[in-house]
Amino acid sequence: MSDLKRSWLDSANAPDTDFPLNNLPYGVFSVDDGDLRCGVAIGDRIVDATGLEAAGHLRADPEADVLDAPYWNDFMELGPTTWYAYRQVLSMMLAEGSDEHVQDIVTTFSVPMAKARLHMPFRVAEYTDFYAGRHHATNVGTMFRGPENALPPNWLHMPIGYNGRASSVVVSGTPVKRPWGQLKSPDHDVPIFAPSRRFDIELEMGAIVGVPSDGPLSVDQAFANIFGYVLLNDWSARDIQAWEYQPLGPFQAKATATTISPWIVPASALAPFRCATPEREKPLLPHLADTAPMNHDIDLSITLNGETIAQTNANELYYSAAQQLAHHATSGCPMRAGDLLGSGTISGPEKHQRGSLLELSWGGKETIDTASGPRTFIEDGDTLALHGVARGNGYRLGFGPCTGTVEPAAKDPFTS
Repeated sequence: MSDLKRSWLDSANAPDTDFPLNNLPYGVFSVDDGDLRCGVAIGDRIVDATGLEAAGHLRADPEADVLDAPYWNDFMELGPTTWYAYRQVLSMMLAEGSDEHVQDIVTTFSVPMAKARLHMPFRVAEYTDFYAGRHHATNVGTMFRGPENALPPNWLHMPIGYNGRASSVVVSGTPVKRPWGQLKSPDHDVPIFAPSRRFDIELEMGAIVGVPSDGPLSVDQAFANIFGYVLLNDWSARDIQAWEYQPLGPFQAKATATTISPWIVPASALAPFRCATPEREKPLLPHLADTAPMNHDIDLSITLNGETIAQTNANELYYSAAQQLAHHATSGCPMRAGDLLGSGTISGPEKHQRGSLLELSWGGKETIDTASGPRTFIEDGDTLALHGVARGNGYRLGFGPCTGTVEPAAKDPFTS
């Protein structure tokens, strides 16, 4: 028997929809030139959560409007009990057999997804990007340090990360301009200032913190504090990165843009897809040790101009998002509602499972044959998209595409 939760909205029961009643992801939308509104995806429609709240039909907080702003942060701060209750009531309103009056209300406060424009679903407080995929870390380390020194000594003991730019996180569909930067030139003793020639992507998952904290968190507490997940593309200028990363790691190479998918899939929707992290080579210290399955079984893929060039799964992550958050909080640094944690590139053990062009082309040494022509890194005009689907019994959960088209670099900003 199928585990699909059936809705009175037929499109939510279609076998190929990313947005069945089991999902109910959160986003922000507008129609024509109207206001930005919080919405929930169901089948081929978006429920206007802002409108339902304003009309008094479905309120997360009986004493305050939390969905009257164009982001879900205020709702997140109400905590897991409210998240659960809101989702339960909305599910009942959308479920097969619900009262016709309720169906009329939802129909009134919903729009066709095809007519809507999607925006950033939340306000990013801070952005931290991790390096939690072992196959990716091994591949990159092998390229630059050889297989015997591929992983740094600390890698098997903690999730490594760096603080990125919250200001350059953008929603799917936003064009990305090729960045300028300092590049090491093989023909000169000094670097040159030029547009990146080795522009790349990274296939990642993003976890969104919903519950603020101001001290250390256990892995279990961290898991409970995660509101939901998005697909995340950490655009990377590999030549800028190669010149700048010693001794403090990535900086300008990662600052151009980070693209996320438009829908936040709630952590609760992904509960049936929880799975264990890969087998540990070395035991983790107790504060990071696995207490339960906290990874997720989500099929992931990359397309270049519509053609699939890589496929992998989120279950390849060596450190779960909960372990990343717990490690982040060990110093006592405050975590805020809307903090975004990138997983790091997710690659599998096979070549077709590599989550970046850096790996697929092995540092630019091997040509990637595509229908658009040979590639080693991204060319101007290329559209890169990440896709993610969790496959259940008789249904699937999707995130919506995570897409960006690379535009040519701007004219030299320092030449009139």
